[in-house]
Amino acid sequence: MPVHRPGTARRGPLAAAGILLSALALLLTAPGTAEAAHTPARGTATMGMGVAAHDGVGGPPGATLAVQTEGVDTSSHNGNVAWSTLWNSGVKWAYVKATEGTYYTNPYFAQQYNGSYNVGMIRGAYHFATPDTTSGATQADYFVDHGGGWSQDGRTLPGALDIEWNPYGAACYGLSQSEMVSWIADFTDEYRARTGRDAVIYTATSWWTQCTGNSAAFGSTDPLWIARYNTDPGTLPAGWGYYTMWQYTSSGPTVGDHSRFNGAYDRLQALANG
Repeated sequence: MPVHRPGTARRGPLAAAGILLSALALLLTAPGTAEAAHTPARGTATMGMGVAAHDGVGGPPGATLAVQTEGVDTSSHNGNVAWSTLWNSGVKWAYVKATEGTYYTNPYFAQQYNGSYNVGMIRGAYHFATPDTTSGATQADYFVDHGGGWSQDGRTLPGALDIEWNPYGAACYGLSQSEMVSWIADFTDEYRARTGRDAVIYTATSWWTQCTGNSAAFGSTDPLWIARYNTDPGTLPAGWGYYTMWQYTSSGPTVGDHSRFNGAYDRLQALANG
């Protein structure tokens, strides 16, 4: 007959299963394991993917005193976009992701960039910045060489720099605030040298404050595209007295990311014309 020793317990099938589950839980909560499991693949970053998580979601947007013009932004996540549907719904401009870092180009870029243009929209391209991989100037060159240039045809907007939370690691990409300001300046200086236009800067106030120290260095040159999913765009980053565009939602019709240009259609044309 088996002898049961005091202080020990018989482990049946349920107890053994519990031990296995506990071990698995410890493994999954080990440092770095959860982060690695939720880190997206390089190239999959899109405008505003960190906005809701870091700034929250409110809304819907309130009434505005000025006339505004509806727009959208797209990436490979949207696939082949139904541009005629968007046009008929009142969307008059679009930005299309062209590049990320120096390692990614949007495989749907041609359909999205040319498709928006062909239905009558004013269109532009954007670059998702990864300041931890290569220099700002190097990424600006990659962007211009892969669809991010500008042409004075009256229908092409200046390229946009999407600079926001790092979806692959530390929010500020491992850069100090002064290093981040220098990186952005390196990008915008090179973009200006290549195209003759000042790049649009897309960002969120909370990220800009955290990662640039709320730098006012770009407010007099680069149009601001502010990201905030709430009833209004909120406090703007230092240096900008007004926003040029406001991305107000990531759950709009047809294409999730919808924005408003801060002016009537003729002012949008003026931005395209430089």
